[in-house]
Amino acid sequence: MEAETGIKQQTTGPNPAEITRLINLAERLQEGLRTSQREHDDLGTYSPSLHQQFYEHGFYRLLLPRRYGGFEVSLKDYYRVMIAIARGHPAIGWNLTLGAAHGLLVASHWPEAVQDELFDKQNYFVAPHRAFPDGSCHRVNNGFMVEGVFRYCTGITYSTHLIVNTLYSESDGAPAKSINCIIPRKNYEILDDWGGDRTLGMRASGSNSARVAATFIPERMTVPFSGFYANQDVSQGSIGTQLHKNPLYLGYLMVPYHANLVAPVIGAAKAALDEYQTILQTRPTTLCSSLRREDDNFYQQLFGQALVLTEAAEAILLQVCDQQRELGERWQRTAKPISLSENVKGWGALQQAGRLACDAIELLFHTAGSSETRKDARLLRYFTDAQMYRSHTGSQWESFSAYVGRAQLGKPLDFLNL
Repeated sequence: MEAETGIKQQTTGPNPAEITRLINLAERLQEGLRTSQREHDDLGTYSPSLHQQFYEHGFYRLLLPRRYGGFEVSLKDYYRVMIAIARGHPAIGWNLTLGAAHGLLVASHWPEAVQDELFDKQNYFVAPHRAFPDGSCHRVNNGFMVEGVFRYCTGITYSTHLIVNTLYSESDGAPAKSINCIIPRKNYEILDDWGGDRTLGMRASGSNSARVAATFIPERMTVPFSGFYANQDVSQGSIGTQLHKNPLYLGYLMVPYHANLVAPVIGAAKAALDEYQTILQTRPTTLCSSLRREDDNFYQQLFGQALVLTEAAEAILLQVCDQQRELGERWQRTAKPISLSENVKGWGALQQAGRLACDAIELLFHTAGSSETRKDARLLRYFTDAQMYRSHTGSQWESFSAYVGRAQLGKPLDFLNL
C-alpha cells in the first residue's frame, strides 16, 4: 500500500539476530576496553587495532543504508550497541558513537550521486560533524572556499571526511546563510590537542581540532543547514526517504544528535555500577572491618538508587528513539511533519536521561571512598567523563526547558533561527 507521501512503506528491518550478534560482540569487547583505558586516554583515541575490529565487524556501518552495504539499524538498536561499547570505556563509546553516526546525516540530505561516491561498499565512512558554525566561507564559481580551525571534531582519528557548518553571504551586506560542507580527509589537518591531561574527562574521545586551509568545496558537497533540520519541508520527503524508502532517513537531527551524547553517558553509568559492585563485594565498611559493604544497608541503598537512576535514563533514551521512529512512520502514512515542539521535546527528554545517568555516577563516586580519587581509579574516570557531558552546550536542560515550553505554546524560538 502506497503512503500519502508516495513513499512505499518499508516493513522489513534488520535481522534481530544480527543486532544481538553486534551487542554480544560489543559486550565481549568490554573487558579489553577496561584494561586499556589508561593507554587509550593517553593516546587521546582508540588504537589502530581496535579501529580494525570496529571496521571488520561493521560498527561503522550500523546506520548506513542497506543500498551501500550498511545494516540500516534503528536508532534504538544503534544506541543499544553503543551503550555496550561505552560500558567498557565511555570515551571510546563517545568517539565511536559520534564518528559513525553522521552517515545518517549524509544519507538523509545529500543527493544520490554524492552518496554513491561516499558510501563505497568496499570502504567505510566516518565523519565528525562540527554542527555549530565556525571558520570562514565565501562563494566562488561552482562552489565555496572554506578555511578555519574547527574544534571538538569527535571521532576524527579514523575519519574519511569532515562535515563542518559554516556561514557565508551571497553579497556584501546580505544576511548570512548556513551550509554543511563535506571535506575529504586529504584537505584537513588533525591537530594534536586532545588526550592525556589536556581535558578533565572523555580523554579518549578523539575530539581533536581540525585545521582546514583554504579549500575548494564543490557545491554538490554542500547542503543548507538550519536548526538541526527541525523546520524542514518534508512535503515530498527528504532525499533520504526518496532514495532509501525508510523514514529513518527523514533527516530530523535533534533527537539523534543529543542521543549520540547521552548513550555513552548511560554506558558510563553502567560501568560505574559494575565498579561499585566490585567495591561492595571486596571491601569492608569504614567503621567495621568485619562487615563487607555489600551486607550493609547503607551501601545497598546507594547501589539500588544508582541502579534505578541508570535504568530510568536508559528507558528514556530508548523510548525517545521509539517515539522518533513512530513520528517518522506517521509522516510516511499521513505526510504530517515532525513538529518543532516534538523535536525539542525529544531533545529535552534526552537531557533528562543524561542528567539521571550523571546523577547515578556522581552518587557512586561520592560514596565509594577517597581511594577512588586516585588518578588510575575507574570510578574517577567515569565521574570526570560525566562532567564533560554536564558541561556540554547541548546538555544545559535548565535553559533549554524554556525552548521546550515556547515551542509547545507556539511561540517562535530565538534558538538556531527557529
